[in-house]
Amino acid sequence: MAHQKLELTWIGKDQRPRLEPRILLEDPARSYHARQRVTDKDIFDNRLIKGDNLLALKALEAEFAGKVKCVFIDPPYNTGSAFTHYDDGLEHSIWLGLMRDRLEIIRRLLAEDGSLWITIDDNEAHYLKVLCDEVFGRSNFVANVVWQKKYSPANDSIWLSDSHDHVLLYAKVKDVWRPNKLSRTEEQDKLYKNEDSDPRGAWMSDNYTCAKTADERPNLYYAVTNPNTGEEIWPKRTRVWAFDRKAHERHIAENMIYWGKNGTNSTPRLKKFKENLRSMGRVAATIWLHEEVGHNQDAKREQLALNSQSPFTTPKPEKLLLRILEIATNPGDLVLDSFAGSGTTGAVAHKMGRRWIMVELGEHCHTHIVPRLQKVIDGQDPGGVTQATGWQGGGGFRYYELAPTLLSTDRWGNLVINPEYDAAMLSAAMCKLEGFAYAPSETLWWQHGRSSESDFIYVTTQTLSAEQLDALADEVGPQRSLLVCCGAYRGVTAAQAAERWPQLTIKKIPKMVKDRCEWGHDDYSLNVANLPLAARKPVEPAQDDLFGGDGP
Repeated sequence: MAHQKLELTWIGKDQRPRLEPRILLEDPARSYHARQRVTDKDIFDNRLIKGDNLLALKALEAEFAGKVKCVFIDPPYNTGSAFTHYDDGLEHSIWLGLMRDRLEIIRRLLAEDGSLWITIDDNEAHYLKVLCDEVFGRSNFVANVVWQKKYSPANDSIWLSDSHDHVLLYAKVKDVWRPNKLSRTEEQDKLYKNEDSDPRGAWMSDNYTCAKTADERPNLYYAVTNPNTGEEIWPKRTRVWAFDRKAHERHIAENMIYWGKNGTNSTPRLKKFKENLRSMGRVAATIWLHEEVGHNQDAKREQLALNSQSPFTTPKPEKLLLRILEIATNPGDLVLDSFAGSGTTGAVAHKMGRRWIMVELGEHCHTHIVPRLQKVIDGQDPGGVTQATGWQGGGGFRYYELAPTLLSTDRWGNLVINPEYDAAMLSAAMCKLEGFAYAPSETLWWQHGRSSESDFIYVTTQTLSAEQLDALADEVGPQRSLLVCCGAYRGVTAAQAAERWPQLTIKKIPKMVKDRCEWGHDDYSLNVANLPLAARKPVEPAQDDLFGGDGP
């Protein structure tokens, strides 16, 4: 019997976009950097990309595959408000397709020790969990974190007050990924005192027994003596000591046992010193209360402080991102957010000394994200986690937009090279399409990119003659190979060219790329206006028509 795969099914699941790997064009006028270094650890190569996030992810794939340490996304929650007039199955199908296509590239971008964090509400959380199981593998699911997004119940709720969102956590490879421990809180540190003036500092006492029976662990069932009373003390047979005799004797020698304030307790306790535990941190739990990581109102107040005229409507609090990045990253690691929204991820990552990439299609990329990041870089953002991180400004980012589609149609409907492309853009685009690193040589006019130490690419829109190809082959030499992408070539057939110049591979643009992918498609986002109309249900005939009479 064939093994049957358990998977989620939806309308149009087998339909996948054939994405064009666009190049990214920097706009220096929108890029922004601090006027001076604040520290020697300032980061300047962060990237803000405006454009469709699916195309942007595809554009990043060649350079950043396997290099991203943490991906945080806050995708559209698919609450249904946009689908009032459409079938529920269609609604879920469109959303699942949108997410699947992006998650597959995100997985390829993640490092082996990387992780993905997704905020989502109950409407799609469980569908998304199953979808992520398919893309990442169920074995790489780490946790479903519950985040308390509201600090008080909504009394006008018809059913139950919605107080939480989910944060789904997946590792690229769970056996490799390890979370960082969280810093200890002031509340936790207050529990540590020094009642006996121990020179090692503040401590608290911990349980000296464990949940094992004397039958299970007979070596942990023995008598100890209270040195202050001389009393011989045995543990319960159902809950024995947590340490064997040898460890207990070491605890005595090191003054690690606490017998109560008066020294007369009937059960010993173990001293645990604050300084030892501080370096160990604390393990993150799966319930995040608003006191620790903020709530929706915190996020809105942060937005109002940054943009009082038109605050972003669905932001996340900076403390939530601080918690995620504290667990998932270290200074210098690369963080990606392809649903950037108001730019919270980049702002927090910047303050924490992480490198970041953000993608946003909407105009708020200009109205909200850029001004926000400028304030962070200038050290003029006092809110959020600025104080907690000790942020004082510095660093910068580069602003990019997606290049237009490489191929367009002429007035006769033929595919041609987009006239918006200059020579440098075309060379970079062909390098990306053919799997070469764009690296134009300053000395060799024909060397526009490389795939190895001896394999190169040359791009031109010219029609090359046999004489030109002959001269080019002589310059390349027999020890190197060159992919020649040109408008056309004349004077020889393809077979003659292959025999005459074995070190050259000659291809014509756009013929060589026209079937590679979808050209001219600039927006893969959820466009409700372009959704198909739901099929109308047939009208049932009236009762009297069915029976041919007026009724009883």
